[in-house]
Amino acid sequence: MNHLNIDRFEKAELRSDPFEYTVVPGFLSTSSLNKIISAYPALKGGSYPLESVDVPPTVQALIDEMDGPEFERAIEDKFDVSLKGQPKMYSLRGYCRRTDGKMHTDSKDKIITVLLYLNQDWNEEGGKLRMLRSGTDLDDYSEEVPPDNGTLLVFRRSDKSWHGHGPFEGKRCSIQMNWMVSEGARGFHKLRHSISAKVKKLTAA
Repeated sequence: MNHLNIDRFEKAELRSDPFEYTVVPGFLSTSSLNKIISAYPALKGGSYPLESVDVPPTVQALIDEMDGPEFERAIEDKFDVSLKGQPKMYSLRGYCRRTDGKMHTDSKDKIITVLLYLNQDWNEEGGKLRMLRSGTDLDDYSEEVPPDNGTLLVFRRSDKSWHGHGPFEGKRCSIQMNWMVSEGARGFHKLRHSISAKVKKLTAA
């Protein structure tokens, strides 16, 4: 593979406190990260489905690797879950608003959430994703993950998978990938994000 370090992912520890997740710093090499960051599209706040963005070839090549069977098998083995035939959904983020990052578990129609961070060294206090022990206290967390340097964060969605981050406004780029429970659930989220993306474009015009 040109971008993904599957071996590093396979060797990463699977945490179970407070829910099942794994963090893989340097999942992308410095060379790959620099190429992706240079090519990454400029986006406003919010989440954009791939269909609403002109995805540059360099970024698409990375997504194609994430979409491949080797990465899926590695996820299945790590989380002891069957994903064969489950639909996948991708979205891009490029700008964080101060209202983003509120505590949540992700919706029940998601099985696995993958976050790949595409920023250089993160020196801000806000914007670091926290693995929370509840949905009531942002400071009660097991780990805080800076969204930088090609770090990969993967978790199994559950009623305990609370996560969020402190307030930050500015450039904060990532690719989110989800395995969904059904094609209908995937379509609903794509439609919702597509409408949101169109509204942003109209507002900016």
